Amino acid sequence: MPELPEVEAVCRKLRPAEGLLIRGVTIRRCASPNVRRAKGRKLEQVERRGKHLLLRLSGGKTLHVHLRMSGNLFLLPSAPAPSDARALFRLDGAASIVLEDPRALARMELVDTSTLDLQLSRLGPEPLEPAFTKQWLVTQAKRSRLPAKLFLMDQSKIAGLGNIYAAEVLFRSRINPRKPIKTLTTIRLSRLHAAIVGVLDDAVQSACIAYSGPGGFLDSETFPLAVYGREGQPCLYCRRSIRRLSQGGRSTYFCPGCQR
Repeated sequence: MPELPEVEAVCRKLRPAEGLLIRGVTIRRCASPNVRRAKGRKLEQVERRGKHLLLRLSGGKTLHVHLRMSGNLFLLPSAPAPSDARALFRLDGAASIVLEDPRALARMELVDTSTLDLQLSRLGPEPLEPAFTKQWLVTQAKRSRLPAKLFLMDQSKIAGLGNIYAAEVLFRSRINPRKPIKTLTTIRLSRLHAAIVGVLDDAVQSACIAYSGPGGFLDSETFPLAVYGREGQPCLYCRRSIRRLSQGGRSTYFCPGCQR
């Protein structure tokens, strides 16, 4: 599933379309019928909030997109849309914005901007923004009974972290994913804060270069996965086998030697 880095990459690749008028809309699946009312509106700004992609339109409306497991949104300069395109927004000139989603899991709807912003205000702070401080993390952690991995994936705590990067963050900070977050010392929580920012910053840079859609990375991908998806392989540091366990219905990967 696209997480903060991948959604940020999608967001940046759509920004050249800012200021263009939507002259036509074609929808097939994954999109609410009201998306057709985007026709005739100007794309004023492309933003991201957590894993949510927001296309701000004129007239106080926003196209709210959640890519989920298989969705991708991209700017097509002039070529015909792919056969599995679920929505197509024809812009000024020959360009189009395309929602591609082979598994039809992504969701898109046209909503009132003010209503959507109120809903998204319930998300935690953006981990790469100034509001995400060490003290904020320490305060929230001490109030929570969740295991460290599930705490990181709680979108009301930190917006945008998902299964892949939560595992990588915990490995970089040497924290066992099952460890109750409230039991960590302030020093370890400070280390966790640094790992969150560092992992996501590295992953954003990599995704902006290499991300081509869910499950697809170019050869120029630069973010190395230390534990995610490496069950049974040797740890890059201590050489013990990477293990996998289930948490919250998702697979968690960790090193039993490095993460305590």
